[in-house]
Amino acid sequence: MPAALTLAAMIALAGLLGGCASKPEPTVRFVDSVLVRKGDRTIQLLHDGEVYREYSIALGDSPEGHKFMEGDERTPEGDYVLNWRNPNSNFHKSIHISYPNARDRAFARAMGVNPGGMIMIHGRPNWLTSPAVAREYDGRDWTDGCIAVKNHEMDEIWRLVRDGTPIRILP
Repeated sequence: MPAALTLAAMIALAGLLGGCASKPEPTVRFVDSVLVRKGDRTIQLLHDGEVYREYSIALGDSPEGHKFMEGDERTPEGDYVLNWRNPNSNFHKSIHISYPNARDRAFARAMGVNPGGMIMIHGRPNWLTSPAVAREYDGRDWTDGCIAVKNHEMDEIWRLVRDGTPIRILP
């Protein structure tokens, strides 16, 4: 019986020491801001100024420069808010970016054009079910000006980002 107690004590001690050896990942319920770097094709979820998650993104078919009119297939640049979400989107979930802001509308009005809208962060198209075709979408720009990620990444973004979260989109 003493050998069994010694073995049990050693197993318990090993469990306690093993638990101390690994640093748990910080629990973040929500991020407080989002940063997009168009040139790097990344979106970062930030918590207390630190990058909590980072994903590769796809942009509009014409990604260079700021969006200024409907149909230009550009992703806007500037400071916006993620202000509402659509779980029944044509894409795997979508979160709306508050483009156009007052500055965007004024510029478009001065140019005599419609600034467009409905710029979202979203997953892949819902009709896309082939893994081979999905891989072709990854790593290339294919949206009409939105920011696209893989579906499982969109699920995580959906869970971590609240409505009202600021987003900054850099060139």
